[in-house]
Amino acid sequence: MSATQFTALARTGDPHTALRRFLALDAVVTGANGLAYLAASGPLGRFFGVGPDLLLALGTVLAVYGVAVGLLAARARPAALPVRAVVEINLAWTVLSFLALALWLEPSTAGAVWTVLQAVVVAGFAALQHLALKARQDISE
Repeated sequence: MSATQFTALARTGDPHTALRRFLALDAVVTGANGLAYLAASGPLGRFFGVGPDLLLALGTVLAVYGVAVGLLAARARPAALPVRAVVEINLAWTVLSFLALALWLEPSTAGAVWTVLQAVVVAGFAALQHLALKARQDISE
């Protein structure tokens, strides 16, 4: 991705602002997903073909993670180490989503599609956050 494309996507030329925006978007999407799992684990479990207990556990993890990422996004200049942790956790989530589909879960078609879609979105967050962190480090060198 070129610098021009990246800054257009972030709608800012400032890497600090871009990083905060990508973290905030991650926090909102992740938190909303977690809250949906918590509020509707039964119906969503039936729709996705997974147990409601799994969705309750995932909902709790995602809601807490969303709050943590949101707090990081609220900082004027998020520290590099926690941002790297967010990127790595997002990448781990992506890999585990595909492993779960291949090895453990037997979801409905909707559940399989949802798992792939959310894994791709999370991988996208990781890529954008990584690029923003790199751009921020490049300007401070």
